[in-house]
Amino acid sequence: MAGSPARSDAAGSRLSLIPLLFATMNSKDDLVRHYHWLRQYGLNDSHSGNASVRDSDSLWITPTGCCADTLSSGDLVECRLDGFIGKGASMDARLHLAIYQSNPEICAVLHSHGPYSVAMTMDNEEFLPADFEGQLYFSRVPVLTIPYDQYEARSPRMVAEILADYPIAVVRGHGVYACANSLNLAYKWTCSLELSAKTAFIAQQAGKI
Repeated sequence: MAGSPARSDAAGSRLSLIPLLFATMNSKDDLVRHYHWLRQYGLNDSHSGNASVRDSDSLWITPTGCCADTLSSGDLVECRLDGFIGKGASMDARLHLAIYQSNPEICAVLHSHGPYSVAMTMDNEEFLPADFEGQLYFSRVPVLTIPYDQYEARSPRMVAEILADYPIAVVRGHGVYACANSLNLAYKWTCSLELSAKTAFIAQQAGKI
């Protein structure tokens, strides 16, 4: 009988891990799903962009050089908020970590290369949506200029600082970074900006703005 409580505690400990295990599995699957969507709907090409999701004091991120068409949850790389970066993690891993470290409410980060979002911000310090939905979601989208040869060194701090105040930002000529408390919301910001940029482009071509 003396051993019964110990067995019960051990069983309870194992059972307590089950929700965490399923949460981790589901968040990883959800990350892969959203990364596939970025590719499927033209916001990334086959091997561009990256994505991450927070899991307590860790995060799961897409591996460097991965193909969105074939990525699975088992390919994701674990990093930690204490600065540890797992082997093979995206080259943007430090940037993702900086965003999470700057804002504990952030649970997801998506990086994409939407062509209209990039094209319409080539020569501006900001993008001001002309359409109703764009103005509703974000009246101003900051555009950062980071020299190519300084990108790896400067981008983590610069992008994290701007995303502490805005849900989405563009690095000129490169791509879009969106963050939110869920993958779904970060995906919404990404898609909404791309549609706003496309609408602005068409309106310009038609001479309406």
